Amino acid sequence: MVTPEDRFDRVREYCTQCDLDTQHRVSIQIRPESERGTNRAFSREPYRLSECQQCGTQERQRMNQA
Repeated sequence: MVTPEDRFDRVREYCTQCDLDTQHRVSIQIRPESERGTNRAFSREPYRLSECQQCGTQERQRMNQA
């Protein structure tokens, strides 16, 4: 059963800054790949974003290269 304390956007994973497993906030975002105006709307890719809840270090990874 899901309780109000359960957070689906948080996961424990290794933080290179803290050098241990910590709680991370994880999300998926669609980000533009091209800076040029005409191609920008058609050049978007999904990225996995994670932020360490202990030190604030942020990492992003392009999903089709995961």
